[in-house]
Amino acid sequence: MNGNASNDNARYRRTVFIRRHSLSTRLTHWLNALCLSFLLLSGLQIFNAHPELYWGHYGGDGDRAVLTIGSEGEGAQTRGFVRVAGMQFATTGVLGVSDVEGEPISRAFPPWATIPSFQDLAAGRRWHFFFAWLFLLNGIFYLGFSVLSGHFRRDLAPTTRELSPRHLWREVLDHARLRFPEGEDARRYNALQKLTYLAVIVVLLPLMVLTGLTMSPGIDAAFPALVDLFGGRQSARTIHFITASLLVLFVIVHIVMVALSGAWNNLRSMITGRYAIHEKSPKS
Repeated sequence: MNGNASNDNARYRRTVFIRRHSLSTRLTHWLNALCLSFLLLSGLQIFNAHPELYWGHYGGDGDRAVLTIGSEGEGAQTRGFVRVAGMQFATTGVLGVSDVEGEPISRAFPPWATIPSFQDLAAGRRWHFFFAWLFLLNGIFYLGFSVLSGHFRRDLAPTTRELSPRHLWREVLDHARLRFPEGEDARRYNALQKLTYLAVIVVLLPLMVLTGLTMSPGIDAAFPALVDLFGGRQSARTIHFITASLLVLFVIVHIVMVALSGAWNNLRSMITGRYAIHEKSPKS
């Protein structure tokens, strides 16, 4: 009996393609991916020039740092370390010291993780600034389109029911068990997706952009209140590093969830806009 019921369920399920993402959403998504990749790699190049983070109006050699990625020793005995709030961890071969053609070199991040691969602060800044402005313009376009087209209201704003603790807890458990929405529920973002995307769009990205602007002497001269807002340029640099790290974490989790919930279906929806859902067809 159970076998027949399973066969009936399979028999009366059909695949329906829906329009999941608009053309503008798809284009801005992939341009964001390109920009963020170059921003990350060039940002690590810039960080390598002074691999320490401070809080307040500090930042000179000898000042107490809240985070340091460095090295100690000489030659073959060179060892990398990360020091956070006074606690030091060995990171040889990953951070602080890299192996280049059999020789250890002292760099916070290895050559394969930076643009350009060799140490060049000026080139890193040029790459970073170019893609930072492209990223900003792309973001303004996306925000404008999302508001005017109703994308924010229709697809990203959570409902009162979705914000209830009981509903959110159920979604947390479903994600932990790798149970993903099906049928009608798969037509729209779930509450956790909506809240995460809104947090990135409304909080994380604006904070990253503003702290990035605060580190520019030209912007500081035009808008000196930015420095006071973040408690100093070095505080802004630290916040910028933290927000960038959180964004990288978001991207990693995003990619993992895309793969687990159906890599090809999700990729197709972000390339062509067509997303497949499975729903029960009416019995004839």
